Amino acid sequence: MTALAPSLDPSEVEKFSKMAAEWWNPKGKFGVLHVFNPVRLQFIKEQVCARLGRDPLERYPFEGLRFLDIGCGGGLLTEPMARLGATIVGVDPSERNIKTASVHAAEVGLEIDYRAGTAEDLAHAAERFDVILNMEVIEHVADPRAFAATCASMLKPGGLMFVATLNRTLKSFGLAIIGAEYVLGWLPKGTHQWEKFITPDELKGWLGENGLATKEEHGVTYNPLSRQWRVSRDMAVNYMVVGQKAAS
Repeated sequence: MTALAPSLDPSEVEKFSKMAAEWWNPKGKFGVLHVFNPVRLQFIKEQVCARLGRDPLERYPFEGLRFLDIGCGGGLLTEPMARLGATIVGVDPSERNIKTASVHAAEVGLEIDYRAGTAEDLAHAAERFDVILNMEVIEHVADPRAFAATCASMLKPGGLMFVATLNRTLKSFGLAIIGAEYVLGWLPKGTHQWEKFITPDELKGWLGENGLATKEEHGVTYNPLSRQWRVSRDMAVNYMVVGQKAAS
C-alpha cells in the first residue's frame, strides 16, 4: 500500500501539546470546549440514532458501533461516546494529550483505545469505523482536502462522518479570533489561523469527492445572556456537517 501523505502540521501539534494538562479543567484553556460539548454530543447522538437505526432511549445506544475520534485531545468527546456504549479509538499526534486522556479514562473506569498517531496511520493499517468524529480538527491540518479523503477512506459502507469547523468569513474573523482569543480570552491567542478556516461549500465538496453525501448541516452560535451554545441556521462562524457513505 502506498504511504499516505501526513496531515500533521508540527506547529499545531506543539501548540496543543503545551496545553495538554489543561484539558479537564473546565475553567482552563479549554473551558470553551466544556461549554460547547453538550451541543456536540446532542447532535452526534441524534444523527447516529436516526441514521444508523439506534434507539436514543436505550442506555447504550452506540453499543456494537466502532467509533474513531480524530484529534481527540484529552478525550472530552471520546469519553461520552464510550459511556453511550461505543467501542472507540481516540487518536492524537500529541503523546502528551494521549497520556492525559489515558490517565483520565482510567480514573473514571472507561476502556478507551487511545493511540498517539495520525489518521494516516490508521488508514494505512486498513482500520474501518462506523462513525468518525472529525471535530474542530480539519482547520488545523496541513492539507485539509487530503485529510478529508484519508478520513473518508476509513468509513464502513453506510458509515457517518461528523465534521465541525469554522467558516472563513469576516464574521468568523471578528468573533472566533478577535473576540474569542483577544477580547474574551476564551482561547489562547494564536489557537486559530483565519486563512485555514473552511467554507461549508469547500467541506461538502471534499466529502462528495470521497463518496459521502451531506445529510445534515447546522451552525452553532453562542448566546451571551444564557451563556450557552445552541444549534442554529447561522453557519457564518462555527458549523457542523454530517456526511454518510453509501451503504454498498
